[in-house]
Amino acid sequence: MGKYRYILFNKPYGVLSQFTDSSNEARSTLKDYIAVPGVYPVGRLDWDSEGLMLLTDRGQLQHRLSHPRFEHPRTYWVQVERIPDAGALQQLEQGVVIDNYHTRPAIVRLLDTEPAIAPRSQPIRFRKNVPTAWLEMTLTEGKNRQVRKMTAKVGFPTLRLVRVAIAHLKLGDLQPGQWRNLTSEEERSLLKLLSPRSPQARGQRIPNARFRKESRAN
Repeated sequence: MGKYRYILFNKPYGVLSQFTDSSNEARSTLKDYIAVPGVYPVGRLDWDSEGLMLLTDRGQLQHRLSHPRFEHPRTYWVQVERIPDAGALQQLEQGVVIDNYHTRPAIVRLLDTEPAIAPRSQPIRFRKNVPTAWLEMTLTEGKNRQVRKMTAKVGFPTLRLVRVAIAHLKLGDLQPGQWRNLTSEEERSLLKLLSPRSPQARGQRIPNARFRKESRAN
């Protein structure tokens, strides 16, 4: 094992993204699942969100992946109420205004089928005769409850939110409540983000081709 620890965890619904709970509500925390001393989460997921978290005891990496200046992508599967049309998807891609802030461009697509993920521990409350859809959204920032606020802004409330990727790291078949160490290949790719020659390490924007094309057209 190397000098530092790098852990992937599939956070279940209803678990705090921290090791302690300062409230008197006796909520589940990371401590209930991960007995590895000294590691802390890189960024957070809301209590009612699920999916991939990265934990490490390397402070430099925590800063590099958490700070919005470096624009590391995070991908989510998002179940929304009703079926978004092309106009709503375009709004999400181009960015919307939430809390007096215009979100950055995102990559958004409507999934053809429901993704193969474990059912949530607490079932979703569906409205009778109201269809739902799944979106895949890739963002390079993480404002407070941003995905939920974005989908609500365009008229499609979020019912379930699962993070499936952080940069090149994937959720894969990791089950809710399970964690694992990074593979050697994953660790090497992750450490490249710390290289001074990496565009992300210098805080340089790496525009997606579809957005470069749109900006030229405008």
